Amino acid sequence: MTEVAPAAIRSSAKLPMKKSASRTRKDGPSISKLIVDAVADSKERKGVSLAALKKLLAKNGVDVRKSNKRINSAITKLVTGGSLSRTRGTGASGSFKIAKILCCQPVIVELYH
Repeated sequence: MTEVAPAAIRSSAKLPMKKSASRTRKDGPSISKLIVDAVADSKERKGVSLAALKKLLAKNGVDVRKSNKRINSAITKLVTGGSLSRTRGTGASGSFKIAKILCCQPVIVELYH
């Protein structure tokens, strides 16, 4: 009349765990690629605000309510990675524009004789 917990049965019998169904990946570009394209297409001199960016993504077919966290984290990763620059605000809020590439500045090398 002893009852054994289901976890104890599974660990003692070494039964294989059930595999969960893998999610299918959505076709098309990633969220970060869509964000960069939307900001690049913008003609705004001061950059694109977060609200305007979400409206552009919604127009392109992204469910903004469902992927709000993904959008915010993609923006912060793009800012820290250097693809976007934040013109105002902090974190994922504010305005964003494409970062200028600083590869064209001359490098000063001093040689000591």
